[in-house]
Amino acid sequence: MSSGHEDREAPVGIDELLDRVRAGYERIGPEEAAAAAAEGALLVDIRYAALREEDGLIPGALVVERNELEWRLDPQGSHRAPQAVSHDLRVVVICNEGYASSLAVASLRQLGLHRATDLTGGFQAWRAAGLPVIV
Repeated sequence: MSSGHEDREAPVGIDELLDRVRAGYERIGPEEAAAAAAEGALLVDIRYAALREEDGLIPGALVVERNELEWRLDPQGSHRAPQAVSHDLRVVVICNEGYASSLAVASLRQLGLHRATDLTGGFQAWRAAGLPVIV
C-alpha cells in the first residue's frame, strides 16, 4: 500500500529556496537600481506600511503591498497598475532587507515579467548608499 508520499520532493529550507530562486536571475545593488530607474525601470516597494512610515520612501517608487504584487504588475490582469504595460517592463522589487523581494521576483517571473529583479539589501541598502529617501 502506497502512502502517497514517495513522489514528493524533499522539503527545502528557506535559505536553499532563496539560493535556488536567486540563481535564476541577476540581482542588483542600490546604485544599479537608481540607474535602472533613471533609464525607465519601475522600482516597486513591497514593504508594509509601518516600515514605510518609519523609514521613508524612495522617490518615484510604486508602492504595492506584497499580497497585491502579482495582481498589480500582471500586464494582462484586470487590477494592474497603470505602469504594468508589458512583460518586457524592467521591474526592481524592493523589500526591507532583500529577502522577501527575491521570492516576489520568482513569482513575477512566473507571470512572464522576465526582466524582474530585486535590490540586494533592500531599502536599507538604498538608504545606506546615501540615495534619495522621502521621510
